[in-house]
Amino acid sequence: MTAPTALSAVPEETKDKTHHLKDGKGFRNPWDSCKEQNPFKVTTGVAWRIITGKAKWPDTTPPHVEVHTPTFLSSRDGSNALRATWLGHACYYVEYPSGLRVLFDPVFEERCSPFSFMGPKRFTQIPCQIHDPPIVDVVVISHSHYDHLSHPTVLELQKHHPNALFMVPLGLKKWFNDSGIKNVEELDWWQDVDITLSPSTGEKRVSTASSANPPSSTSQDITARISCLPCQHTSARTAFDKGCTLWASWAVSSGGKSVWFGGDTGYRSVPRVPEGVDDYSEDYAHLPTCPAFAQIGEFRGPFDLGLIPIGAYDPRDIMSAMHANPFDSVNIFVDTKCKKAMGIHWGTWVLTSEEIMEPPLLLKKAMARKGLPETGVFDVCHVGESREF
Repeated sequence: MTAPTALSAVPEETKDKTHHLKDGKGFRNPWDSCKEQNPFKVTTGVAWRIITGKAKWPDTTPPHVEVHTPTFLSSRDGSNALRATWLGHACYYVEYPSGLRVLFDPVFEERCSPFSFMGPKRFTQIPCQIHDPPIVDVVVISHSHYDHLSHPTVLELQKHHPNALFMVPLGLKKWFNDSGIKNVEELDWWQDVDITLSPSTGEKRVSTASSANPPSSTSQDITARISCLPCQHTSARTAFDKGCTLWASWAVSSGGKSVWFGGDTGYRSVPRVPEGVDDYSEDYAHLPTCPAFAQIGEFRGPFDLGLIPIGAYDPRDIMSAMHANPFDSVNIFVDTKCKKAMGIHWGTWVLTSEEIMEPPLLLKKAMARKGLPETGVFDVCHVGESREF
């Protein structure tokens, strides 16, 4: 098999690979929109907020986010719609009318941590078990952080869905191979693969050649294009491997329906602003925004559905480079040319200090500010709930 490549048009500057470190040992965010905080300053800043009593911790006492037992289609031809089910945080199970079944960023553990006894613990229940989705063809991973990539989860997925193809950003394939998972494709930003799935045999064929030469298929086969795309974030599994593997958003298209999965991303870097001041006011209009999303919209959009992060953004001056707030999220929605969207990256673990139900409230305000309907276009749902598009 040839190395993955771009199967359709890409931005001119893609060839420069400015997100690769010059020593070839990692990756970076190449835009002015990303001004990462010094880790020492972040740590001391958080400590000072705790010491001075300025730190606030959200109340996780129910009621807050409802959890429903999800239902999944029993066969590949169960619906003519694109069907998406939120399984908490960034995890979505998407059933395409073509019959393709894709699981995004699955984490089925109580804690998103390297330890089972400490670290952020779920305040909403796991809505189902790993073996409950009847079919998993493709598992898409955005990056290596523990709230998006779980070692026990991927091992269980491999056990129950041994033919599943794992799609990961550059550098993560070794981690999967070391875990005993061999059916893995790793891609750089703006690279694509075409896959053909034969449901009767479970066989998958992956093509990285040319859009003019997709994998051969029969009328019963399922075809899809999977694209690795930029986002503004970072990666790490330990204190010593930050940025060693790539982070990404993804597009998956099959049977005339397309989904853009934002994974985890920031949009702009916001300095500390006075309490009560809107960082989207004229005083902060000069702050650069990440250009990658408009490029995604131009070169891979439009999308029928966007799965876009809306949570884990407070304190803003610390988190904004890495995590979008709902006002950022709506701009990302518009930039990427998504027709509809659902909010992800909230309602599961306490990762930052905003109140549990604040992200969906701010999302409505952000939509209204943009002149868009508050509901019916970019929404949230209950954990375990399915929506059709």
